[in-house]
Amino acid sequence: MNRVALVTGSSRGIGRIIAERLAADGFAVAVNGLPGDDGVPAGAAAITAAGWVAGAFPADVTDPGAVAGLVAAVESDLGPLSVVVFNATGPQPNTTLEEAGWPEHLAELDFFVKSPVLIGQAVLAGMRERAYGRLIHIDSEVADRPPPHRSAYVTAKAAQVGLARSWAIELAPHGITVNTVAPGFVPVERHVAVTPETRAAYRATVPADRLGTPADVAHAVSFLASEAAGFITGERIHVNGGRSIAG
Repeated sequence: MNRVALVTGSSRGIGRIIAERLAADGFAVAVNGLPGDDGVPAGAAAITAAGWVAGAFPADVTDPGAVAGLVAAVESDLGPLSVVVFNATGPQPNTTLEEAGWPEHLAELDFFVKSPVLIGQAVLAGMRERAYGRLIHIDSEVADRPPPHRSAYVTAKAAQVGLARSWAIELAPHGITVNTVAPGFVPVERHVAVTPETRAAYRATVPADRLGTPADVAHAVSFLASEAAGFITGERIHVNGGRSIAG
């Protein structure tokens, strides 16, 4: 089977490490970010320099026309998509409830619900025809452990979890699995302010005596994208060192 993976928002951070891991696993990887983001061609070049297969595909994954063009370009250049990792994200400002109006909620929903819906609708016909697909959402532990002043972000992430679970039921008969990976605090994430106090506060609640890394997230994605995960769908893997079960 031709193994092609699209990782949205993979020009840097967790997305880039996921893209590199899937390339090492043998996938031809489509590296994605916004047009004009130098990390898109740089990420693809780094993967090909390592001897793997990748291409640069800049596109705004919240724009319907751009998504249609993105999927068409990836499948034309690399082949039919067998894996999509929904990782793209935007700014995540700290705002009070009074400041987090409907426009702020919509801005978060654009990335975590609208974008997966657009891409999903663009790839599902081909996946159904081939009776195979792996759709993997990167959500967040905040859906279970909401921090203060992040209500719009938390709401959108919770909606993303519901979206993935509903897809899993509908797509299971077609050989398409849908799962989510929920990272905890990973310091290299974009838009996350990392301070010594933040690190200390988080570490105090994590049974494992270290902070998470992008590679930890990529390991989980690698498994869910593999043939070995074919009988797993509708599941959510927390990658947070046990914080999800800590008191």
